[in-house]
Amino acid sequence: DLDNIPQDGRVILAGNHTSIMDPLLLITATKRSIHFLAKDELWHGPKKIIFANMGLIPVNRRVKDTNALNSAINCLNNELVIGIFPEGTTEKGRGLLPFKIGAVKMAHATHAKIVPFVIKGKYRLFSRNLSITFLKPIMVNSDDLSSQNDMLRMTIKNKMEE
Repeated sequence: DLDNIPQDGRVILAGNHTSIMDPLLLITATKRSIHFLAKDELWHGPKKIIFANMGLIPVNRRVKDTNALNSAINCLNNELVIGIFPEGTTEKGRGLLPFKIGAVKMAHATHAKIVPFVIKGKYRLFSRNLSITFLKPIMVNSDDLSSQNDMLRMTIKNKMEE
């Protein structure tokens, strides 16, 4: 299913968020460089040096962060790949949380393809039950971003339940 990730052009990888290790799984599973949106708390203290040089885009999750959105749109307009976890957190009980609308908003603004992905399994040393599946790319073809966001979430949720 790696064939579902276009080799060039603007792409948004959007999927479920199970662990802080998810970005590393995405990086190792794809050949393209990924610019992730990540919580701005990662830029505090000594971690700032590491994360500031990794192509990450800080997001202030306490407000609607237009700076993060504009930075991600700029990346997409330069034909790059954005990685995003629309749930916004790994902190959850059971099931898939509602999606924040950023992925769909970026896709609509830039005509980028969204490649949904699903992560299943646990991160355990020598475990073979961890997997990532990339689904067929989708385009946001409507101005009704809320329904497009719901469709993206249901696409991922349905694959998670298979």
